[in-house]
Amino acid sequence: MGKPTGFLEFGRELPQKVDPSVRIQDNKEFVLNDEFGDKINTQASRCMDCGVPFCHNACPIGNIIPEFNDAVFRDSWEEAWNILSSTNNFPEFTGRVCPAPCESGCVLGINQDPITICNIEKTIVETAYREGYAKPKTPRTRTGKTIAIIGSGPAGLSAAEQLNSAGHCVTVFERDEKVGGLLRFGIPDFKLGMDIIDRKIDLMSDAGVKFEVNAHIGVTVNAQQLRQEFDVVLLTGGSTVPRNLPIPGRELTGVHFAMEFLAQNNRRANDMDLKTEEIHAKGKHIVVVGGGDTGSDCVGTSNRHGAASITQVEIMPIPPGQRPTNQPWPSYPMIMKTSTSHEEGCDRHWNILTKEFIGDEAGNVKALRIADIQWQEAKPGERPGFDEVAGSERIIPCDMAFLAMGFLHPEPTGVIAQLDIKLDERGNIATTGFATSQKGVFAAGDMRTGQSLVVRCINEGRECAREIDDFLMGNSNLEAKADSLMLSQA
Repeated sequence: MGKPTGFLEFGRELPQKVDPSVRIQDNKEFVLNDEFGDKINTQASRCMDCGVPFCHNACPIGNIIPEFNDAVFRDSWEEAWNILSSTNNFPEFTGRVCPAPCESGCVLGINQDPITICNIEKTIVETAYREGYAKPKTPRTRTGKTIAIIGSGPAGLSAAEQLNSAGHCVTVFERDEKVGGLLRFGIPDFKLGMDIIDRKIDLMSDAGVKFEVNAHIGVTVNAQQLRQEFDVVLLTGGSTVPRNLPIPGRELTGVHFAMEFLAQNNRRANDMDLKTEEIHAKGKHIVVVGGGDTGSDCVGTSNRHGAASITQVEIMPIPPGQRPTNQPWPSYPMIMKTSTSHEEGCDRHWNILTKEFIGDEAGNVKALRIADIQWQEAKPGERPGFDEVAGSERIIPCDMAFLAMGFLHPEPTGVIAQLDIKLDERGNIATTGFATSQKGVFAAGDMRTGQSLVVRCINEGRECAREIDDFLMGNSNLEAKADSLMLSQA
């Protein structure tokens, strides 16, 4: 490494953020990377030449992290970009929204704070776009093989770029009016702005990937028609059926699934058609049910709306503040996290049972009945149960509730039904490798695995692209093939 003693000399440091009271006034990104300056080189120097870099193992796409850290330390930014983009199609996304399992696997993290890998990644990306290193991955020749990709989330987009760079003709179909799927209509703009998505889509378009929007396959476009027109169909529509909360009062006005709220706010923030009745948290007492990232996004969005109060409840116990002994390094630890949205204001509660939504005479939710629970010790091979704490039942104000408890599986109707695709016991698409029950039809991402991280979906798309290339051409060394086909950008 460029500075073997860097990890001994410098501590972990991240860019400053706009003050919470200021940043909640708009939907813009609020991390002040531009003011971080030369500190990024110092942070990269902390990478400790550890011999066996477990960050590789922890990263679902196998980013070559020590090498791009070294390049950043040496101010060799184009080299850093080439290393990073060789394994990650969308570092502009992962550098902003990835929970950084790589940092949990960092060897330095055994007894110090780990490397700031995500922030280094983000800085490499922004430098690459500013300096013109980020260019279309255009193939020299075309194979003549055609591929339809249904869904434009991270799995579909990564497969599209890989397959296009290998010379195949790729068309991505998106049911909404703009490309991006969950990236565009699920992640708030203050975490991932639409301009970040658009500039990458422009590069992919310049490289030859075709995008068809307002094309809801299985609804407005018959899936069997695509099957006849293309050599391969790839399903990457995501896991879009949310987990419900079937308690009394669920039908009351004001109780929404989280994605109804988040997708609409992204539309509002970008002057797009809301498409549904307006959901706005201004002046309301908000309750968010679910303690994960989606719940956190609801908190941040509600703060920006000017909610009167925000309460987040979670049925599970509060996570520990430090890595527990049963989740040793380099595993990803389930520990207490305070997101930037929580910093902006939120009343958080754990071990909470939601019992009933209470409405007014007009059918609007006005309160939520909850109670504390105590978890029982789990028996081997069984899920633990819980007991309600006597006398803990109470009613809290709730003018609007957002259900953020995860997703179950893809929608079984539409494209899945029309193509007669077999499902597994969880309702996800059943595959052998990435191949579905129908020859020439493949699946990748959340549609195949259930809900997961953006970075895992990118990996799904890349691996599926290799299998599709093998199916079409008889063998596949897709990365090497893409390298040989791409036009020189010199």
